[in-house]
Amino acid sequence: MSGHNEYQVPDIWTWDEESGGTFGSINRPIAGSTFDKELPIGQHPLQLYSEGTPNGVKVTILLEELLEAGYEDAEYDAWLIKIGQGEQFSTGFVKANPNSKIPALVDYSEKNPQRIFESGSILFYLATKFSSFLPSSASEYTEMMSWLFWQMGSAPYLGGGFGHFFVYAPNKLKYPINRYSMEVKRQLSVLDKRLADCEFISGSTYSIADMAIWPWYGRLALGRQYGKKAGKFLNVSEYTHVIRWATAIEVRTAVKRGQMVNRTSGELSGQLRERHSKQDFASNTEDKISRS
Repeated sequence: MSGHNEYQVPDIWTWDEESGGTFGSINRPIAGSTFDKELPIGQHPLQLYSEGTPNGVKVTILLEELLEAGYEDAEYDAWLIKIGQGEQFSTGFVKANPNSKIPALVDYSEKNPQRIFESGSILFYLATKFSSFLPSSASEYTEMMSWLFWQMGSAPYLGGGFGHFFVYAPNKLKYPINRYSMEVKRQLSVLDKRLADCEFISGSTYSIADMAIWPWYGRLALGRQYGKKAGKFLNVSEYTHVIRWATAIEVRTAVKRGQMVNRTSGELSGQLRERHSKQDFASNTEDKISRS
C-alpha cells in the first residue's frame, strides 16, 4: 500500500520552484538568459566568473598554483557570480556559459576571445596553455585524464545527491540519503584504494586530477565539506589514504589562497569575494573590508 506522503507521479511533470528547497530559485527547466547584463572585464587576459563552490575552487586553485610556479601570464580577475541571486542567468554569463553554471572563463589573450565552461574543461585548457600540472609520462597522463573524467562524472552523486538530501533538502528522506551515502562511500573507497598505491591521483605527479578531486572528496574526508556531521555519518576516518593525500594538499600555499577566492561564507578572513591582484589577499578580505 502507498504511504500517505508518497509522491503521486503526474502524467506530465510541471515545474514547482518551491519544491526545490534551498536551491529552488537557482535552477529552472529551460536554458537562456532572464535579464540583460554584460559581464565585467578586468585588466588581465584571464577573466573568471565564479563562486567559491567546490567546482569554482578547482579553477582558482589551479590559477594560484600557476602563479606560485612563476607563470605571470596566469594573472587573472575573479568576479563573483551570486548564483543564489540568479546572476548566472544574465545575458553576459549565458554568453560565456550557455549552461548557466559556474565557473566560466574567458581568455582575452586570444585574437578571438575564447570562452571555456565546465570546470574540468577549464582545468585542462589552462594546464595545456601553460604546459603545467600535467604528468610527463604517457602512462601517468592517461591515468590523470581517466581520474579527471571520473571526478566530473562522480561528483553529482556527492553534491547533487548526498549533499542535497543530507544538508539542503526541505525534508530528510531515508531512501535518497541511503542511496547517495552508499554511492559516496563507494567512491571514497575507490579513491582510498588508488591512493594506497601512489602519492597523487595520477601517480607520482601532482596534477589537475588532484585539483579536481580534492575540493569535493578531499575536503569531505577532512570534515570541511557539508560539516563534521557529514564526515561522522559517512565514517570518513576509515579512508586513511584519502586523508593522507587530502592533508598534504590542504597545506599548499596556492590551495589555501584558491579556497578564498569568490568565497562568501565561513570566517571573514577567508573570504576574498573578488580577486584582481595578488595584493588582494592582504588587503581585501572581508574582515579587512568590514573594518575599513
